[in-house]
Amino acid sequence: MPLNVPNVLTWLRILLIPLVVAVFYLPDSWWLHARMNQAAALMFTLAALTDLLDGYLARLWQQTSDFGAFLDPVADKLMVAAALIILVQLNRVDALLALIIIGREITISALREWMASIGARGKVAVSRLGKIKTTLQMIAIVFLLWHRPLFGFDLQYLGTWLIWLAAVLTLWSMVYYLRCAISEIGQRQQGKTG
Repeated sequence: MPLNVPNVLTWLRILLIPLVVAVFYLPDSWWLHARMNQAAALMFTLAALTDLLDGYLARLWQQTSDFGAFLDPVADKLMVAAALIILVQLNRVDALLALIIIGREITISALREWMASIGARGKVAVSRLGKIKTTLQMIAIVFLLWHRPLFGFDLQYLGTWLIWLAAVLTLWSMVYYLRCAISEIGQRQQGKTG
């Protein structure tokens, strides 16, 4: 495992996940409920920012590695899944939405691993649609964790709309990746029979 700044940032993101979850299991007497929400939202925001920064720095400093390419999406999926489970428990996200988003992440991760095993991982590389979906998910989760109005904006309301939009894009991007994979598999089958 190469030890460089991008990989350290990815590990930091993974370490922040249990802290975001733990905030909601601390005794209420430790702080006000609003402070729990704010602490979780701020830690999740920090984790999301490390996601932006680690990839950027890895490319800028030419410190990309197979390990980093593996660990980065794992960290993202753990972060989103953990936050969604907490939000379902807090009745801030519908369980169906969480199942759609988490189910898609597992499906596409498995698809990418399988495509890599046949030498075609590039055919299901992250698309612009996938990046938009991830951005909406991260913003929605931060708003839903914060849960209180901020500067006159009802973040719970905005977060709810954004998570629904992210769920639609989640399904759309899954169909896109599956079509790319099916097309590649079809071409390989034709190559074998032709």
